[in-house]
Amino acid sequence: MAQTFKGALILVVDDEEKMRRLIRMNLEVEGYRVIEAKDGLEALEMVREHLPDLVILDVQMPNMDGFETLKMIREVSDVPVIMLTVRADEDDRVMGLDLGADDYVAKPFSPRELSSRIRAVLRRTKGASEEDDEGVVVVDEDLTIDFRRRVVIVRGKEVKLRPTEWKLLYHLVKNAGWVMTHDMLLAKVWGHEYRDSPEYVRLYITYLRQKIEPDPSNPKYILTEYGVGYRFVDFKQKQKEKAEQERK
Repeated sequence: MAQTFKGALILVVDDEEKMRRLIRMNLEVEGYRVIEAKDGLEALEMVREHLPDLVILDVQMPNMDGFETLKMIREVSDVPVIMLTVRADEDDRVMGLDLGADDYVAKPFSPRELSSRIRAVLRRTKGASEEDDEGVVVVDEDLTIDFRRRVVIVRGKEVKLRPTEWKLLYHLVKNAGWVMTHDMLLAKVWGHEYRDSPEYVRLYITYLRQKIEPDPSNPKYILTEYGVGYRFVDFKQKQKEKAEQERK
């Protein structure tokens, strides 16, 4: 049975009252609680005051657009954000995701599509976390991952990962040495709703490499299997071989 997260509080930010009302009606039917903001400044106040579980944020708003609003939200909160826009080109999606958005939905969209994306984002950010049970993983002297505490130590310094980055790293590390296809990663990290969006995998692999790799352009942990997917280095086998050599 799919998680619905009924009762979750969702903030809808759009300068068009008709659009806010339409989204609100459909979400309340699904059991969500909904609050509204008509612009970016009001949205920021409501994020601080009401601590919503998710924000639906329109990009094209007067005075302060959705991108600028997202920047301000990210200064005070890690609340999941889904961007709405009439522009569906990849540059816009990448810009939103780079600023900290969790997903991107292009107008016009069906209520069913939006509901599906909301559930998927809440699953990644609010649901039960299987990666917490993995414990501490020492990859090598430069990289240690504590999944239970959600701490990554890279060359002696703690690095902060977003929820989706954690989930992606978990599945790569759990299957170290094995190739994970784009479809496999999409299904496990984002959900089957994203089977036609391989750009999410590519983008978040880039984010992870920028945070954990000594040289992101020449990665030693997250390896590309061209035309297939990605493979995390088989560090367990390397550690085993190193131990055997030390015993000799």
